[in-house]
Amino acid sequence: MDSKQVAIERPVSPNDSADQLLENLGYKPELSRNRSTFQVAFMSFVLASIPYGLATTLFYPLIGGGPVNIIWGWLGVSAIIVCVAASLGEITSVYPTAGARVGVYYQAFMLAPERWRRLASWICGWLYVVGNITITLAVNFGTTTFFVACINVFESSPGVGVFEAETYQIYLIFVAITLLCNAVSAFGNRWLPILDTAAVFWTFGGVFAIMISVLVVASNGRHSADYVFTHFQASSGWPEGWSFCVGLLHAGYATSSTGMIISMCEEVRNPSVQVPRAMVGTIFLNTLAGLLFLIPLVFVLPDIDMLVNLASGQPVPTIIKDAIGSSGGAIALLMPLMVLAILCGIGCTTAASRCTWAFARDGAIPGSRWWSQVNHKLDVPLNAMMLSMAVQLVLGLLYFGSTAAFNAFSGVGVICLTASYAVPIAISFVTGRKQVRHGNFYLGKLGAFANVIAIAWSMLAMPLFCMPSYLPVTAATVNYAPVVFVAAMAISGLWYWVWGHKHYAGPPTQGEPTTL
Repeated sequence: MDSKQVAIERPVSPNDSADQLLENLGYKPELSRNRSTFQVAFMSFVLASIPYGLATTLFYPLIGGGPVNIIWGWLGVSAIIVCVAASLGEITSVYPTAGARVGVYYQAFMLAPERWRRLASWICGWLYVVGNITITLAVNFGTTTFFVACINVFESSPGVGVFEAETYQIYLIFVAITLLCNAVSAFGNRWLPILDTAAVFWTFGGVFAIMISVLVVASNGRHSADYVFTHFQASSGWPEGWSFCVGLLHAGYATSSTGMIISMCEEVRNPSVQVPRAMVGTIFLNTLAGLLFLIPLVFVLPDIDMLVNLASGQPVPTIIKDAIGSSGGAIALLMPLMVLAILCGIGCTTAASRCTWAFARDGAIPGSRWWSQVNHKLDVPLNAMMLSMAVQLVLGLLYFGSTAAFNAFSGVGVICLTASYAVPIAISFVTGRKQVRHGNFYLGKLGAFANVIAIAWSMLAMPLFCMPSYLPVTAATVNYAPVVFVAAMAISGLWYWVWGHKHYAGPPTQGEPTTL
């Protein structure tokens, strides 16, 4: 029996210190464990940034099915994501080291049969890293278009905003936001837990302000409850059933960060307990925040055809302005979302840099010796952060070729993260769930049911979010998500052929800490 098999059959003890456990599995602890259980949950909440995430992607359920797609799509996907979080929580409670942060990649290696574990961990790791980077790109690009739409609640003439941004201006704003998020993540690392905690109160304060204001003022009236919860209006050109499914990108994008919190396992004190609780508990908090945000907006929803034809692709500023009746009031209510957008970008930037660093630390990324270095003065993997940022800035250039680029960024992020979560869940389920029985978060038959739902969702989401949002498709509106996904997997496959199949041994599981 080899050393890796020994590691599989010896589950972690909750009494082991987190750092000692990490060393036993072959990693040298390099980052400070400065996050409590609540701070882990708060970071998970910030990564999702539900009001902001739902605001920037509201176009998709509007065109997919209107109010029914918005409300019931959100509830349905949230219920599914509880199953995904519970499934990952079971595994993380047994293997909480995050594979030095690329959690699902390490977990796939430990769960897979010996013959396939190197390949399984390689594929899962690349999916997870690409997913983290592209979802961060989607967040920052969504923030850009959202900010422009918020500015344009002020009009130079009826129906004409004060800032008709050119394509290059959109890109430059995106670059500025990306640089800001990286700067805060790099130089303010010690303050990030405080920001995450403050963001929770800021979020609910903003949500309640929007909810109360739009319902009380409702300058153009309110819809009936029957309209809010039963009205279906597909505008995408797809058949109604499929149109509803394509509209689920809204909820899928907002919940795609579920497993990203595993990336922070090396910065929490008791990851085998804290991280599973944070992942599952935050879903319920997110669901509540989402309903508090969405239901009032649907009650005051203006004409759907007008909203889906907005040049900005961002309907929420228009909805709020229409309900409040003034530009000044609208921008005041949008301000909490704008701040939350930046906080979300900072959280995603942090998670993306950590998982990129971790995967590089095991030699799975070209130039790994450089990307795996930690800047001990800042206590962050600065080189990996710069790599992640550079990839985002290059992919952002797609906007010059397609106004639907955001669809590609968010789509490929959801596809990659969903697939990466599914790999260890599927391996655990197919192999009889033997390992998870030893964890502190074992759910028994309920866990098996959650596994089935999580795997089924993954099989649906991957092709679903490669689809264009509406028909007919033109060169400017085509969904580039499959192109980005295939390109990333091609790089992964090429590097495995050039280097990985001979030298990649998977993450260390026992023995001396790694040195690259």
